[in-house]
This record gives sequence, C-alpha cells and structure tokens, in this order.
Amino acid sequence: MNDNFRDGSETRNQKLVEKYIMANKLHRMYLERELNKSGVYRSQHQILMFISKFPNASQKEIANRQHVSTATIAVSLKKMEKGGYISRVTDKDDNRYNQICITPKGQAVVEVSEKIFKKVENALFAGFTDEQLDQFEEYLDKVRLNLEYLFQESDIKTGQE
Repeated sequence: MNDNFRDGSETRNQKLVEKYIMANKLHRMYLERELNKSGVYRSQHQILMFISKFPNASQKEIANRQHVSTATIAVSLKKMEKGGYISRVTDKDDNRYNQICITPKGQAVVEVSEKIFKKVENALFAGFTDEQLDQFEEYLDKVRLNLEYLFQESDIKTGQE
C-alpha cells in the first residue's frame, strides 16, 4: 500500500471515504426503494435479471452466479414460480435438470427495472463532461487496483496465497 501521505491528507482521505460510502449508500437505497415496488425481493430481482440475460438457465447456473447453494436458489425459485415470475421446464435432454424460464410477469419486472437503472445511471453522471467522466473512470480504476492490492497484501501476510 502506498504510505506517501501528505500532511493533513488523512483527514481528507477520511472525508473522501465518507463521501464514497454515502454516494454508494444513496445509490443502493434508491435502487432498493424503487425495485421493491415491483413486488420481488432483492435476491429474487437479481435472479430475474440473470434469467433475462441467460434464458433457460439451470438452477445450478443461477446458484453459481449468485454464489449461493442450489438449495437456497430452489427456495427463491419456488416463491418466484408461485408468484408467477418464472416457470420451470424439464430439460428435454436430461430429466434431472429444470430450465428456468421468465414469464411475461417476470419480464415486466425486468423492463421496469431496466428503466430504473437507466434513470439512476443518467442521474449519477448528470452535469459531467466527457472528459470528467473519463477522468472519473481512471480514478475508479485506481481505487479498484489499490483495493485489489490490499487484498493481495493481506493474503500474503495470512498465508492464504
């Protein structure tokens, strides 16, 4: 990690971290508030978005993507099927697998969600010039790299590498 702090920069760094956290929190809160109006929970919403991008995904594929067990996904899918957001179709090549299909009701949630995401995206970057957005992207890349380095450094110290 870079230890080259200037005098007073810790206070500035703390303010920057607080602003970063607050912006992230506001982003998440707004999305959750708007998406909750759709009638599906956050994890169910993530599943719907995944299925819309990867039609006929299997339960196992969804679980892998969500980094949870297939049993956890099974519970969510059961609720979503009961709510009419998805349907399950037995795989014609292998009866042990179900393909998960999004229903028109589920697709309607996806379409509303995409509009919400676009609205938030536009609001996030309103008033920025292209040059400022390019610079912001560079800064975020640097922040990400710094955090990745921190993880690597931590793994080395704990012998997890």
